[in-house]
Amino acid sequence: MKKSIFVDGQSGTTGLKIHDYLKKYQELDLITIPYEERRDPAKRAKCLNEADIVFLCLPDDASREAVSLISNPSTRVIDASTAYRACDDWAYGIPELSAEHREAIRTGKRVSNPGCYASAFTLAVFPLVHYGVMQQDYPLSIFGLTGYSGGGKALIEKYEANEGDNPYTKAPRPYGLSLNHKHLPEMMMRTGITRCPVFLPVVCDYYKGMGVSVPVHTELLQKNISVKAIHELLEKHYAGEAFVKVMPYQDESFLFDGGLDVTACNDTNCAEIFIFGNESKGTAMLLTRLDNLGKGASGAAIQNMNLMLGLEETLHFDR
Repeated sequence: MKKSIFVDGQSGTTGLKIHDYLKKYQELDLITIPYEERRDPAKRAKCLNEADIVFLCLPDDASREAVSLISNPSTRVIDASTAYRACDDWAYGIPELSAEHREAIRTGKRVSNPGCYASAFTLAVFPLVHYGVMQQDYPLSIFGLTGYSGGGKALIEKYEANEGDNPYTKAPRPYGLSLNHKHLPEMMMRTGITRCPVFLPVVCDYYKGMGVSVPVHTELLQKNISVKAIHELLEKHYAGEAFVKVMPYQDESFLFDGGLDVTACNDTNCAEIFIFGNESKGTAMLLTRLDNLGKGASGAAIQNMNLMLGLEETLHFDR
């Protein structure tokens, strides 16, 4: 018997991309709701409770409302908002972090899909904290570059406005300058760190693709470890994963004119982690690149759905 899927919030960037993925599945039935009825609580509740799995692609408050409308104990939820990412009774949707994370997603009724910046940061930092290399109160900082699609439809419209002098396209734009970015709570909770990182995100004039870098002073770490050993630790931790790859150490063949192309994972569900370093100075840079609409959003949601339905985790992904 086919499983039924409902996407609540199907007109945003995440919902539209999830629909693109779902078109590949003959194994599933898609429950739809007419556009003019999408705000009708009774109609929405009917769809939510008929589905085996619901994707919530909504603002936080609307996601909470949708969850409150679900009375069917068999309905399972993958929420793409920020609402439940720091809730310990929701499974966190990065199965690559550990066998326990993968099992929690596979068996869970409620799964919180991670944020794009948080995915990149957590993939790089979690193993260091997990294995006791990095202390929980290490003073971390984060620098992130992203394409403008991460801001949703409203920001896309601003960047793509056909104005003669569009201020959004003049230069990369640092934001989140209150140092209270919405991804910080999940970054801390899901890596186990206790000191809030200093996080500077920057949106740029290209559509999608993300690079998140985390600098590390090796002499400040809890364990005395070389940069190369950090690379080996992450490489071992993610060995065999289909969608997370630790790239060869200090291999300049992956650079473009001395720099790194943060769009190289676009149109995939892959995250690639680089470790750059200077052993004599005791400095390292962990840098993760991914598609903010792929592994950073919709691709991760579909990967989690595959797990929850007992399908091959890589089903219907080209890479």
